[in-house]
Amino acid sequence: MPSPASLTVILGTGGTIAGAAANALDNVGYTAAERGVADLVAAVPPLAAVPLEAEQVAQVDSKDMSPAVWRQLAARAAFHLARPEVGGLVVTHGTDTLEETALVLQRVLAPAKPVVLTAAMRPATSLAADGPQNLMDAVTVARAPGARGVVLAFGGRVFAAEGLRKADAYRIDAFEGREVARVEEGRVRRTGEWPAGAPLGAGVLDTEPPRVAWITSHAGFDPALVDAAVAAGFDGLLVAGTGNGTLNAALAAALDRARAAGVEVRVTTRCASGRVVGGPDDQATGAAQARTALWLDLLVRRRTG
Repeated sequence: MPSPASLTVILGTGGTIAGAAANALDNVGYTAAERGVADLVAAVPPLAAVPLEAEQVAQVDSKDMSPAVWRQLAARAAFHLARPEVGGLVVTHGTDTLEETALVLQRVLAPAKPVVLTAAMRPATSLAADGPQNLMDAVTVARAPGARGVVLAFGGRVFAAEGLRKADAYRIDAFEGREVARVEEGRVRRTGEWPAGAPLGAGVLDTEPPRVAWITSHAGFDPALVDAAVAAGFDGLLVAGTGNGTLNAALAAALDRARAAGVEVRVTTRCASGRVVGGPDDQATGAAQARTALWLDLLVRRRTG
């Protein structure tokens, strides 16, 4: 019988870490979400000695992640976190939208126990698959004394959910963000503060989701894109501006019309790194998380009336 809080639960959602290709040398022409979470665990022999439970919550390519899957994942995570015998969770996920899921889970759950996302840039069939080590590291972090909050374990580093971004399309060290720890030979060395916050509660995801479009400023911007989004009934617009959040003049005028029509508008930067200096703190992340933050804020507003 496991001792109190010694059990780790692994929730599978698909992604490249569960992907398969016909050729072990093919790291791009694979099909994501082909292997079940139980298969991923079985591929890491040292995990046989760890008290684990594995549950398949979803099986999707993360480019197709949706509010419906977030709702299901948050509900299952909340259920397991409430179990006294569970010390932490691991979530296997695709890399494409992982930064968005991580932010949703942190803001919705803000858990006192660790919820460790992990993923891979190469499929499970790869000659040099990165998923097994990342999964092993994630379980190690989930069992580390004092660990808490939603984090990503990837490539030997552990990042906080907020401020996380996928920064490379191919390399196995694809993520950047606020580092909180490193995993070195099976040991967790803390380098920062674990995430904390006040939870919105998993029930907030039961609300009818708002519609939030992502628009990027660029040379020769056609304002018809903004006007069409307003006409289609979008509730919010996340705008990735140039440089320090600057906007094409035609775009700026269209956004004024959108605001006058009651659409929530937020501006961040399209740059790969950095933040909008002088902007609100919630614009300190990349555009993907900025859009997710706006989506969550509108969701809460809709739920509370």
